[in-house]
Amino acid sequence: MILHEELGISLRAVDKEIENIVKFDRDVPRSSELARSILELIRSGGKRVRPLMVIVGSRFGPAPDERKTWRLAAAAEFIHAASLIHDDIIDDSPVRRGDTAVHIKLGISRAIHVGNYMSARVIELISAYSAERERYAYDLSSLVTTQLCLGEYQQLSHLFDYDVTIEQYLEKSKNKTAQLMAACLRIGALSAGAGEEMAGLLYSFGEKLGMSFQIRDDILDFTQSSAKLGKPAGSDLRSGQVTLPVLFALQDEGLAPRIRSIGAHTPAEYTSEVIATIQSCGALQQTEALSQQYLNEAQQIIDRLSSYPAHRDLQALLSFFGGRDK
Repeated sequence: MILHEELGISLRAVDKEIENIVKFDRDVPRSSELARSILELIRSGGKRVRPLMVIVGSRFGPAPDERKTWRLAAAAEFIHAASLIHDDIIDDSPVRRGDTAVHIKLGISRAIHVGNYMSARVIELISAYSAERERYAYDLSSLVTTQLCLGEYQQLSHLFDYDVTIEQYLEKSKNKTAQLMAACLRIGALSAGAGEEMAGLLYSFGEKLGMSFQIRDDILDFTQSSAKLGKPAGSDLRSGQVTLPVLFALQDEGLAPRIRSIGAHTPAEYTSEVIATIQSCGALQQTEALSQQYLNEAQQIIDRLSSYPAHRDLQALLSFFGGRDK
C-alpha cells in the first residue's frame, strides 16, 4: 500500500495546504515567476514524507489541533522543497523529480531567490506561534534550517576529501537529512499537547529513520540503474561526495589508492572502473548493515510505544523506509 494511504492521510489535502502558503501570500502575485516556480516544484511530485511525519506525530498527543498541525506539516515540506533547490545548485544537478531543475529553468541567481523566499516565508508563518509554550515551532524555521545549511556546507567542504571520517559523515547526514525528519515528528507531538518525554522518543525514532534513509540513498547511488537514477551510477563519487560506501571501500588497502586518485578531472572511464570495484568489494554490504542497525533501533522505540494506537503509523513509516528501493 502507498504510504499516505496506509497512514489514512489525504495527499491531495496535504498538497493543497502547501500550495496555500504561496496562494495566500499577499506580497506575491499568483502570476509572478516566483509563485509559478514554487507551485511547479510542489506539483512535480514527491511522497510528502515530512508533512506526513508531522501529522503522525500529532497522533501521540492528547489534544490535537488539526489546523495547527496541518500548517506545521505544510511548513515542513516548504523547508524541504527550498533545500532541494539549493541542493540541486550545489550538486549541479539538472533534473529534479523527472523535470528540469529550478536553477536550470530560471538561472542560479533567481533560483537562489526562490529558495530564500521559501525559507523566509516559513519564518513568517511560524511567527504566528509566538507564545513561549509553543517555542518548539521555531525548530522548523531556526534550528532545523540552520542544520540543513550546516549539512550542505559540511558536504561542500569535504569534496574529494578521502580523509573524512565515518563520524564526520554521520554528523553531516544528521544535519542534512535526519534532523528535519526527527523534528517533524517532535513538533507534531508537541502541537497536540504531548509531553517532552514522548516528543523525545519520537524525535529519536525520526532521527534513526532519517539516518537510515540517507545511508540507503548513498547505497542506491551505486546499485540502481542509470535509467532509474536519471544519472550514471556512482554520481556522488564522480562529483566529489565521499559517502559511506566509499569510506568502507577505503578500508581495503588495495583499493584505497585507486579511490584516492579520483579528482575533479579524472577521466570518466577510470572512475567507472573504480566504481565497479566498489560495488563488488563488500562495502555496500557493510553500508547496508549500518542502515539496518538504525532501523532495528527505531523498531525498539516502536515496541516501547506499543500501547498507543498510533504506534502502527510508526510501523508503517519504518516499513516504508526499510523497503525503500527506488
